Amino acid sequence: MKNKFNIPLMENNITKDDINKVIEFLSQDEIPILTQNKNVCEFEEMWSEWLGRKYSVFVNSGSSANFLTLLALKIKDPLRKKVIVSPLNWSSDIGAILTNGFEPIFVDINMTTLAIDEGELEIALEENKGEVAAVLLTHILGYNGLTERMLLLCRKYDVQLIEDVCESHGATFNGKKVGTFGLASNFSFYYAHHMTSIEGGIISTDDESLYQLLRSLRSHGMLRESTDDELKKVYKNEHPDLNQDFIFIYPSYNMRSTEINAVIAKNQLLRLDENIRLRKINLNTFLDNLDPKKYHTDFNRCGNSNYAFTLLLNNPREISFEDVETTLRNNGIEFRRGMSGGGNQLRQPYMLGKHSPKRFPNVDYVHFFGWYIGNYPTLEEEKIYYLVNILNEI
Repeated sequence: MKNKFNIPLMENNITKDDINKVIEFLSQDEIPILTQNKNVCEFEEMWSEWLGRKYSVFVNSGSSANFLTLLALKIKDPLRKKVIVSPLNWSSDIGAILTNGFEPIFVDINMTTLAIDEGELEIALEENKGEVAAVLLTHILGYNGLTERMLLLCRKYDVQLIEDVCESHGATFNGKKVGTFGLASNFSFYYAHHMTSIEGGIISTDDESLYQLLRSLRSHGMLRESTDDELKKVYKNEHPDLNQDFIFIYPSYNMRSTEINAVIAKNQLLRLDENIRLRKINLNTFLDNLDPKKYHTDFNRCGNSNYAFTLLLNNPREISFEDVETTLRNNGIEFRRGMSGGGNQLRQPYMLGKHSPKRFPNVDYVHFFGWYIGNYPTLEEEKIYYLVNILNEI
């Protein structure tokens, strides 16, 4: 029998209305274009307006967004070879750094935000002065990771800020949405996120030259994807021997999304703000009722747009992680240990032996004694109280 208080990581993130929009789109008398076309363009405009940025480029995943942003950064600034990042991350953040030929400079996290610690950031910037292309700041699980000092440090050391907002749609810093502070910001629309296009992601920026570059990089590096007529004219005049529709200005890949994904995304965006409001209420209910002697509840909730409940032991000598996981499993509650992305990426096989994970004690602590548990707009309050009660009884 299904547990009455079963709590998956996500449920009902695709609605009947979303499906009906797709059916309506596919049921036109004339079969519509299914690859990137007008619905993609419309969603990009809608997203830019919602976020508060000038330009957006819809791609096939948040991972692709990370990759293309770092690729564009390498093209724009080929001399700087390092990117500062936290080991508490998704693998594609580190992967985007590595596959684009950058050296990751790892720094520890602030335990109240789970994001880069500003003191550690300053040390890393000073030690690598003149070599750092960007700080890749991931806003973890809905928490804002920005501080004024971080922004000042990026300006002081003349490095770009790239914001990974894949888990934090709608989070704010000083009343302004995160994802609007850096050169570019990356979002994911995977099924379990704040809103979904099933698979999908987007890159947003106010920099027109970066926008034009990203449009080309998204589609094999083709010139025709640019909307800059002067740029097109220059390349066409320089290369009269080429088919004008197939001029490739950079080596890249196909990371486009489809019209079907965009139709879903457009409909999902209409209810995103309300979903974020409900997620915030759920998080406050969860953290306000957890036993603060047993669990860490002092997360910085200012501007939060919670993605999942963050559970972190205060004293693992009193409560073991096995006790927590056994309790959750026995009660039908899905969880992920290590919080974001499987925890400390320096313990993952692709990074093992390259850096000592113990050099980052806060990340390593979260890796072993932290979890996230599903939070979503349809999660009933009684289930949250049930969850809190069984955790407090351990």
